[in-house]
Amino acid sequence: MVGARPRVVIAGASGFIGSRLIEALRPECDIIGLTRHPKADEPGLHWRHCDLFSLLQAEQALAGADYAFYLVHSMMPMARLTQGNFQDMDLILADNFARAAAHAGIRQIVYLGGIIPPSRQLSRHLRSRLEVEHTLAAHGVPVTRIRASIIIGPRGSSFQIIEKLVRRLPVLLCPLWTRSKTQPIALDDVLQILKQVLGQPEHFNQAYDVGGPDVVSYVELMRATARALGKRRWILPVPFISPALSRLWVSLIASAPRELVMPLIESLKDPMVAGDLRLQQALDLPGLPLPAALKQAINQQQQFRPSLPPRAIRHRGPYTQSLQFSDGIRHAAAKDVRSVQRLPLPPQRNAIWVAEKYTIWLPRFLKPWMRVEVDGARVIHFYLLGLPWPLLELSYAESRSSPDRALFYITGGLLARTDTGLRGRLEFREVLGGNCVLAAIHDFTPRLPWFIYNRSQALVHLWVMHAFGRYLRSLDVRPF
Repeated sequence: MVGARPRVVIAGASGFIGSRLIEALRPECDIIGLTRHPKADEPGLHWRHCDLFSLLQAEQALAGADYAFYLVHSMMPMARLTQGNFQDMDLILADNFARAAAHAGIRQIVYLGGIIPPSRQLSRHLRSRLEVEHTLAAHGVPVTRIRASIIIGPRGSSFQIIEKLVRRLPVLLCPLWTRSKTQPIALDDVLQILKQVLGQPEHFNQAYDVGGPDVVSYVELMRATARALGKRRWILPVPFISPALSRLWVSLIASAPRELVMPLIESLKDPMVAGDLRLQQALDLPGLPLPAALKQAINQQQQFRPSLPPRAIRHRGPYTQSLQFSDGIRHAAAKDVRSVQRLPLPPQRNAIWVAEKYTIWLPRFLKPWMRVEVDGARVIHFYLLGLPWPLLELSYAESRSSPDRALFYITGGLLARTDTGLRGRLEFREVLGGNCVLAAIHDFTPRLPWFIYNRSQALVHLWVMHAFGRYLRSLDVRPF
């Protein structure tokens, strides 16, 4: 690291890596930790409230910083109703962070992701990690990508799942995926690596695999964990257990949400072994042996309360998921909605074109039940047949829009509440080099009673967006 006390932003500062990284950097850096919940400042640590789903808040949070760490993964929903998958949520978060970093003049983003195995059919989890890498680098800020397998440390999701399985079960039935190889690395080694690459131009726009000195199967990792816990365990291979059954029993025994367990287990079919360790060799950091790393993590684990979120209470309908728990915090009073769909983007088109096409296509698709009016100020009103009052009113935010992002604020209508303090909005944004566009609703508060909204308006919105996606897919490059 160069210069005198640089200002470093950490996204994911409350997580098990971010919280330890703060302590590692504070002697040399002024830290800005991003948080969704109020926290008290400390010497060398300033907390800024930031919902990374908001580009405006991200820009405000990164202002004045020199460097940034990105330690965010959206495995658990944060709204009361979440429509969409974690891959698309991760894309929005990373794109907002990258845009805000470019706006703030950040010199380097350091991203901690996962090892990418040489497979043509990556799991959803690993594909998402790779998409986040590309997205963070898409707006011109140099990115240093650190790719790790399982990180052995207190409060780590993967480590906690393995530790709880071994601690709670005297007999472990291990399916085929437990034969895959992994290269665990101690949390302290990861922290040292993150610290060493910060502010060093030779590491800009580079990707590094990192790992400890031991390459083991997951069965061997469980045996090593049992030895570190001082427990005798019977570990038996059972090849006929399906991935779905594996997800179920891991979720039940480890008290981990299925939303977290499912993508993690999907990723275990491929070996998670470092391609090379050139960065660690250059840093003379071979890493802590696995037995020592496990002992250290288990001892430190006793100091922390369990950090895995409680199992979500779900109310499922077609294509929808309503969660009342995320990140261990109950949102019983929240009535906000987040809905994200990935849509195809025809060649030579942009997000503004998609937004305009949507306002033209929608009344035709819903004819004769709906009409759309757009006034000179580009305020859009959606009317249901026979009603004089609009169902929704969307106001185009010209100052916050660009060719690759069209933003509308939800400013009124019979179906929307605008008095909750949340700023509901609809956006269309290009991602992944213009290969697709994300249609996203954020912080929308419905006026309908929640149980009615869940079974009516929410389902209609998904149906409409899926139909719009099919329409876009059918288009060629000819002008409308």
